[in-house]
Amino acid sequence: MKIKVVCVGAIKESFFKDAVNEYIKRLQKYCKLEIVELKQSKNDTEFAKQDEYEDINSHLEGYVITLAIEGQELSSKDLATKINDIAVKGYSTITFVIGGSFGVDDRIKNKSQMLLSFSKLTFPHQLFRIILLEQIYRAYNIQNNTPYHK
Repeated sequence: MKIKVVCVGAIKESFFKDAVNEYIKRLQKYCKLEIVELKQSKNDTEFAKQDEYEDINSHLEGYVITLAIEGQELSSKDLATKINDIAVKGYSTITFVIGGSFGVDDRIKNKSQMLLSFSKLTFPHQLFRIILLEQIYRAYNIQNNTPYHK
């Protein structure tokens, strides 16, 4: 299975980069992971989502899950089941989309098979990438019955 994470914005702080790299390393034994970093729009208004649309759209493949505050909330076990179900349905790629500061253009949401929310809280985009990678790693550990998930 290929897991693709399409993110608007770059990781700047070294401690965030270290955490991302740790989960990249951990996930290697479970899936092929691709992280696509896209430039954040210079537009500091709601129109930024429109500016970022084409870049995000060009990287969509397979089963698309867009992270959105209005999305469905799942437990870690439910996410593990969801990832497994997607693979069973014949998808070879799951693409997770993390938008920019203003979110994701509705056209991307409409192309997605699922909108997923981790919380009603707002997270910094750099930190959220780590949270997403950790939950994907946890999902694979749940599927494989390892002691990581308690």
